[in-house]
Amino acid sequence: MPLAVAIQMDHVSTIDIEADSTFMLATEAQGRGHSLFHYVPDVLVFRDGTLLARAQEMEVRRERGNHFSLGAEQLLDLSTVDVVLMRQDPPFDMNYITATHLLEHIHPDTLVVNNPAEVRNAPEKLFVTHFEDVLPDTLITRDRKAIEDFREEHGHIIVKPLFGNGGADVFHMTPDDENMGSLLEMFEQKYREAFILQRYLPEVRQGDKRIILVDGEPVGAVARIPVKGDARANFHAGGGAQKTDLTAREREICEQIGPELKQRGLTFVGIDVIGDYLTEINVTSPTGIQEINRLDGVHVEKLLWDAIEERVA
Repeated sequence: MPLAVAIQMDHVSTIDIEADSTFMLATEAQGRGHSLFHYVPDVLVFRDGTLLARAQEMEVRRERGNHFSLGAEQLLDLSTVDVVLMRQDPPFDMNYITATHLLEHIHPDTLVVNNPAEVRNAPEKLFVTHFEDVLPDTLITRDRKAIEDFREEHGHIIVKPLFGNGGADVFHMTPDDENMGSLLEMFEQKYREAFILQRYLPEVRQGDKRIILVDGEPVGAVARIPVKGDARANFHAGGGAQKTDLTAREREICEQIGPELKQRGLTFVGIDVIGDYLTEINVTSPTGIQEINRLDGVHVEKLLWDAIEERVA
């Protein structure tokens, strides 16, 4: 049965069609005969108990420089569509959180992917702390003494913002680095939340691994290789993609977290693994579909739409 699908995303004109996962989801939905509506989060309107969006019908195509067409604006009642894909990029700030609260007014009668309440309750770097024996040694705090003690214990550490994304403001601090004080001052001025520090994992030089799970089951993975001289492997930070297979440890991690993801309605999730450790569970706007498809010959977007259609049915 054709579905009406609204995609809440950064404007379609800004995406890279050779790498963007949302583009793949839209292309697959269109190929299945579903109708697409496009809107950005800033045009959500809640009034008198109704959630609306100033949306436009959308068509997509894999033509660089001509990859979309948008129809006339209309005030779309989101309770009248079948599926809303929440696909705007982080940062996971109060604007993002507000969108999850608004989308709760239509979910689950309109299926929101991912479940907006669980998106709000499962921030990437905090959700992972609820699973045993998967994290590297980790500290979450703003307390200077605790940070000094952690650094003294581990020497090489990673310092990053708790709600950051794309590798922004991620620092590898060595034992003799004299910039730690300046870095903490910058973090204290820029962020109101606690910071996250982790024991540095030298295995990151061989890459970290992005694993995609659909309804709690791993469906594909890609190794992200950092550029020389950088401790960040994120694609946004310039990391390269390399074919990979899941290790026994990675399958064990997926088996541990998968049932909880499915139970929470987190249909589309990307996890990050370095060595034997899980570092993040990405539930906001996971990426990696196109890289996995190219390297593994799978079609993650097809598996995801199979799962969405089953949930709608």
